[in-house]
Amino acid sequence: MDNFYPLYGLVGCAVLYATYHRFTRISLGDIRGPEPESFLLGNLRQLQQDTAGHADFEWTNRYGGIVRIKGPFGEDKLMISDPKALQYILSTSGYNFIKSPDRRELTRALTGDGLLFAEGEDHKRHRKVMLPAFGGPESKALFPVFHSTAEQLVTRWKECINNDGEPSSVLNVPFWLSRAALDAIGEAAFDYQFGALEEADSQLGQAYNNLFADAFALPSSMKVFFQNITKYIPIPLLQMAYGKLPAPSLRRIRSTAESANQVAKNLIEEKGEALLHGRGNRDVMTLLVKANKSTNVKAQLSEGEMFAQMRTVMLAGHETTGNSLTWTLWELAKNPKIQARLRNEIRDTEVNIRQRGGSDFTLADIEGMPYLQAVLKESLRFHPVALHMLRQPAKDEVIPLFKPIMTKSGKMVHEVAVPEGTRLILSIPAYNRDPDLWGSDAHTFNPDRWLDGHAKGNNGPSIGVVGNLLTFSSGIRSCIGWRFAMVEMETFLLNLVNNFEFSLTDESKRVTRQSALVMVPMVEGKLDEGAQLPLKVTIAPRD
Repeated sequence: MDNFYPLYGLVGCAVLYATYHRFTRISLGDIRGPEPESFLLGNLRQLQQDTAGHADFEWTNRYGGIVRIKGPFGEDKLMISDPKALQYILSTSGYNFIKSPDRRELTRALTGDGLLFAEGEDHKRHRKVMLPAFGGPESKALFPVFHSTAEQLVTRWKECINNDGEPSSVLNVPFWLSRAALDAIGEAAFDYQFGALEEADSQLGQAYNNLFADAFALPSSMKVFFQNITKYIPIPLLQMAYGKLPAPSLRRIRSTAESANQVAKNLIEEKGEALLHGRGNRDVMTLLVKANKSTNVKAQLSEGEMFAQMRTVMLAGHETTGNSLTWTLWELAKNPKIQARLRNEIRDTEVNIRQRGGSDFTLADIEGMPYLQAVLKESLRFHPVALHMLRQPAKDEVIPLFKPIMTKSGKMVHEVAVPEGTRLILSIPAYNRDPDLWGSDAHTFNPDRWLDGHAKGNNGPSIGVVGNLLTFSSGIRSCIGWRFAMVEMETFLLNLVNNFEFSLTDESKRVTRQSALVMVPMVEGKLDEGAQLPLKVTIAPRD
């Protein structure tokens, strides 16, 4: 029992701090929102334990683009999906809305002192060094790597079907796409061979495989509580907890960091040596090392920061891509007509390639296929893998609104005063399915919205880097690798739909969207078995 006294002391301090703060700053009490379920969890159980996005859609539909929700001890938080508010927070005043110190420590544990961790001038320095590796020409130059990896995946799936001796096989799609994305990011970003599709024994590959699902999925109420009181814990104590506590999720994060740092150290030394001798490939790490050496010494990244960039690219560019493609194939399996239409476009393009004397798709061919682009954008809109971005104002702020909200006192307001330090939860799914922006069918998977001009003509403020979506974030912290990701996903989608037909199984009809920092698919009744989305995969016939 004595072992719990320090914990009771922390909780007591947290209660006192929360009570003091609640009565000494700008009130958010007139902003409407759902009643809290409890004093200790507020509304956070609904947000973190229910189906991903469910609470976002329900609350924004009822209360509008800014919703007041409760955290532990009655703390006021704001969920925001209003486009003008998001534009202000992420772009107009981007550096005035920071990541909270405690959440940054979690980011540090996951990725190190890299781009996702950095703030202010440090963030500008990191982004300046990294940008040359993620430009349009650099991303397009990696198309052959993605095409080759996609072809390897096609070969593996055909082997699975042939080995079963049936015309089709039931495959756990996220298992395979996670491995393929790992191989692709390894070669394209680091010129590193994971061999995940060939089931090679790679320590780093094993460390990153399903990291989000293993570490963050299905949080208990106790875990939800402790994840949301870290703001009351002194940073040195929090760093010690992330570095020492024996919780399985933290051990997993630490072992992944150790593996990644060792590989990063070796790669940076190899690529630095190659550049000294006038050699070097076009992978991201080589370009990053080159850019770092060519900049002013004071603007360069340290060795530890370079390690962190590799971990950032691995984490952001591997599981997110695999999950995005998984959700896309699920929608195609649920919508056979959309799937057939996409395959017909691919096959028609194939005929045109042969007629001009070509033998294979080029990236220009893929980017010139309007329906493929529409399907991919609609999937990114409908199933954003990242669910929330967390920010807090560094000073008292007044946030403007695109659409006014009604307060509890009956006023219609066009802006909201927000006190310094308020936790803001920026809802990607709620924005991406806002009927005022995307039409009355915003909750329907409909690629044609990208062809009939409606999606391009929505009258909201300009936010996202792709199709005005929030999926790749926006503004000063928009995803630096979005071009890289789009080329990869376009290439995989083409190869898979060209070669296979996808249909639902009994289990894939029971798939749910689960929150694990990112959105992962799991099967009802089998949640304890981790990320799963079984689809029936059949070799697509040709005329």
